[in-house]
Amino acid sequence: MLTPERHRIILQLLKEKNIVKIQEIVDLTNTSESTIRRDLSQLEEEKFLKRIHGGASRLQGKLQEPSMIEKSSKNLQEKRRIAKYAASLVEIGDCIYLDAGSTVIEMIEFLTVKDIVVVTNGLMHLPPLLNKGIQTFLIGGFAKPNTNATIGRGALAGLELYRFDKCFMGVNGIHPQFGFTTPDQEEAMVKQKAMSLSREVYVLADYTKFSEISFAKIANIQDAAIITNEIEEDTEKQYVKRTTIKVVTA
Repeated sequence: MLTPERHRIILQLLKEKNIVKIQEIVDLTNTSESTIRRDLSQLEEEKFLKRIHGGASRLQGKLQEPSMIEKSSKNLQEKRRIAKYAASLVEIGDCIYLDAGSTVIEMIEFLTVKDIVVVTNGLMHLPPLLNKGIQTFLIGGFAKPNTNATIGRGALAGLELYRFDKCFMGVNGIHPQFGFTTPDQEEAMVKQKAMSLSREVYVLADYTKFSEISFAKIANIQDAAIITNEIEEDTEKQYVKRTTIKVVTA
């Protein structure tokens, strides 16, 4: 079977199923696994799909943005592992910024270091932070209903009052060429500003965020270290020369 025909079949399968396994394509095309892996790599480079463990999945729409409730219910165990490791990076006396992300909020449970200060734009972060007795500052701005984040001019102005030791950020997309992205340009500006004010920057993202590209750019790949739960070997090679990646498996 010719390469264009295999590619057409792969893309048609993804339209129908969203996720397709390598073995399924091998059986359907009567082609070797190594050939299918090359096909998937090529299609990923051409931005038609993204590689996942054992197969491929459709890319999300550039403006597609699940609500905080929807995001919080997906890949929860993976997010908690990432969050637990991220929390272990916080040291006594740190002033940290916690972005309004569904993985970042999971960090709060694991924050055990005393005498820290948290600045956040996450409205849902407030109850768990206050329950733990952590000194917390909420920046102002427009309260965005979908993500429960404060954004806009007020948020940017509020951030200017602070400087951070560490910044923990959520994103919607991670791509070696297009960097860290999110659907909302105003939210992207707040994330970008917080990152610029921090000595160390960490992006917390499960494996589903790799190769995704959302509408608004936040920063380049080299602007933050990445903490994730899983990454394909071929995908990891695209990032390791540009930034630090920590894969948390337990």
